[in-house]
Amino acid sequence: MHGMLQEIVPVLCANKLSSAILNFVQIISLLMSDPLIRLLSSFRHITLAERELITSSFEWRSYREDAVLTVPDRICKELFFICEGVLRIMSCNDKGVEVTHYFLGEDRFCTILNSFNNNVPAAESIQAACDCKVLAVSRSSLGTLYGQLPWLQPLVTAIQQQALLDKIAIRNAYLGYDAAKRYELFVSLQADVATRVSLNDVASYLGITPQSLSRIRKSRN
Repeated sequence: MHGMLQEIVPVLCANKLSSAILNFVQIISLLMSDPLIRLLSSFRHITLAERELITSSFEWRSYREDAVLTVPDRICKELFFICEGVLRIMSCNDKGVEVTHYFLGEDRFCTILNSFNNNVPAAESIQAACDCKVLAVSRSSLGTLYGQLPWLQPLVTAIQQQALLDKIAIRNAYLGYDAAKRYELFVSLQADVATRVSLNDVASYLGITPQSLSRIRKSRN
């Protein structure tokens, strides 16, 4: 009997070690492959089961530049998490001219918040400002996920609120300056965006014409 135990115990220990190593490898694999999990894990510990539940609720999508993710006058029913690329929130004014309200880059959530939260038609739309890869979740699936993981909704809300404060701070930084100075600030404050989006989008964001932006860029060079 003692001899049998001597043979079984090392096997059990080896199995436990193998299981622990496999679990560790799975966690690292999820962290490396899923930027959303990596972001959420920076705020709290997330178990492997929770990670799998989150990743199964989101859908990977790729969009080419200028692709439209959501349209105005309809209810925005999806929340996006940007893994690669830049999205822009935009609308058309009463003259039919496009206005870019904001750019959002990697590791940011993106939706038309009032429409998504309150189930009302959106005034704005979401468009890919360059080639993008995102994770998408529907409003209903997100509600189910929040029910399964009660800690997730307060965390996502806090991340969105901080992003909103950051957006307000950046937009306020442009106030009171002429076109040339606004572009200078844009290149400085949002350098990661400036090199990846079209000049027409930049002009509509800064409230100037593409022709004016072209002259400003030439004068800088």
